[in-house]
Amino acid sequence: MRLSSKTAIVTGARRGIGRAIALALAREGANVVVSDISQEDCQKVVDEIEKLGRKGLALKCDVSSSDNVEDMVKKTVAEFGRVDILVNNAGILTFKPFLELTDEDWDKTLNVNLKGQFLCARAAGRVMIKNKWGRIINMASISSGGCGIAFPLIAHYTASKGGVTALTEALALELTPQGVNVNAICPGAIDTDMSKGVKEGGQLAQVLSRIPKGRLGQPEEIANLVVFLASEEADYISGAAIVIDGGWLTS
Repeated sequence: MRLSSKTAIVTGARRGIGRAIALALAREGANVVVSDISQEDCQKVVDEIEKLGRKGLALKCDVSSSDNVEDMVKKTVAEFGRVDILVNNAGILTFKPFLELTDEDWDKTLNVNLKGQFLCARAAGRVMIKNKWGRIINMASISSGGCGIAFPLIAHYTASKGGVTALTEALALELTPQGVNVNAICPGAIDTDMSKGVKEGGQLAQVLSRIPKGRLGQPEEIANLVVFLASEEADYISGAAIVIDGGWLTS
């Protein structure tokens, strides 16, 4: 197993991509802290992790709160003695025309999707550099400016994810020399609750027509990439924004 003796924190891990990541890390030998806004849902994922023979810890955490994040990292260290891997997966997506966006819409999205990743990386990074080893994996999007394309109705989301790719590069410059690799993953259309709007709005066929692979991605496919980036096999990769979209950006 590639991640034996490692401890991982996965935010937004109660369902979808986050849950798949938490389980994939556990299968590779990591103990996993499952973090999200519902303690009950997090515990369900921990129960699955423990069935795999690994240890888990369910923690309710609002990633936009510095106090919540610091407490999450402290409890992780108290339970497992270390933090080796951070997967900044927590995020929100709402659809609204730009001219109708409120200050609250903007602030909530940026606070969760961008500020949350900053807070988690800062808290976990301080622990990682003490051991001179770590992996920070940030979840961006193909809708994140420089590494992808823009879509209507999600200007706030696009801005937040563009900030994630920029933050990833900046953190990699500072932390890589101290043994902590920092990378971003830019998913395309993945079959999760976030894609329900596309299905229910009758836009699925249009979306699939733009994807050479001809289907939505599966959460487990994102999880496989996370496992690789968290492992020693990816030791020479830092500061990258890796697209996983079934070929969408080539079309």
